[in-house]
Amino acid sequence: MGPEIWIVDAFAVHPFGGNPAAVCVLEGAVGDAWRVDLAAEMKHSETAFLEALDTAGERWRLRWFTPVAEVELCGHATLASAHVLFSTGRCDPRRELHFETRSGLLRARCVGPEIELDFPSKPGRVCAAPAELELVLGTSASALAPLPLEENEWDLLVPLRSEAEVLALAPAFAPMAAWPYRCVIATAPSEHGDHDFVSRVFAPRFGVDEDPVTGSAHCFLAPHWSARLGKRELRARQASARGGELGLALDGERVRLRGACVTILAGRLAIAPAQERA
Repeated sequence: MGPEIWIVDAFAVHPFGGNPAAVCVLEGAVGDAWRVDLAAEMKHSETAFLEALDTAGERWRLRWFTPVAEVELCGHATLASAHVLFSTGRCDPRRELHFETRSGLLRARCVGPEIELDFPSKPGRVCAAPAELELVLGTSASALAPLPLEENEWDLLVPLRSEAEVLALAPAFAPMAAWPYRCVIATAPSEHGDHDFVSRVFAPRFGVDEDPVTGSAHCFLAPHWSARLGKRELRARQASARGGELGLALDGERVRLRGACVTILAGRLAIAPAQERA
């Protein structure tokens, strides 16, 4: 038998909402090729791999893989990982989890029925538009907000005029995958009073045409909207087909992301990592 694995809907309050992630708790050394194969088999936007670093269950190594590659930061799979560790008793819900990752130390703690993540803020800088921006996004020049585009070390942020324009986007994913960005984020003010803004996130370069809910993209969105609205606490909705809700708080160079999770499946792989392909 192989390691234990879960499927968790993150940033969701009911089954089949939010963003599904697979979470695999490893029991020994595992090669990267096997991790990529398992992530491709799971077909979720991310599969998280956890390795215990202490006996108290509070320190873990965490890595994230899309179906085609490892990524530097992932919010929803971190939320799902924390949910698994807290809900299975591997970590006391009264304690704080510490994750060692490629983006440094990340923290998670329970706050009522939700989990709060402590992530790095990733503000952007003004940048030029990629070639054929409107054509690739599947929109018109009139839909673009009279604001500059921004990029950070990973992503491109495109402000649109309205929530309706965000919902109407119909991207051409093949040419978008050639752009030098992990994610392309389209965002606009919310037309509903219970959210400050909405977004959609596209990552075809990493094998994910549209991501249902992208916690790491909100490390970019939070400082952007905090500056626009003059607010340090925000409520966001990612307007994918599944949809997801996020609470955000900007705290200096950190962003606190808050959300709920629902476990969909819990089991054990029928294959061991030792069966890795050559």
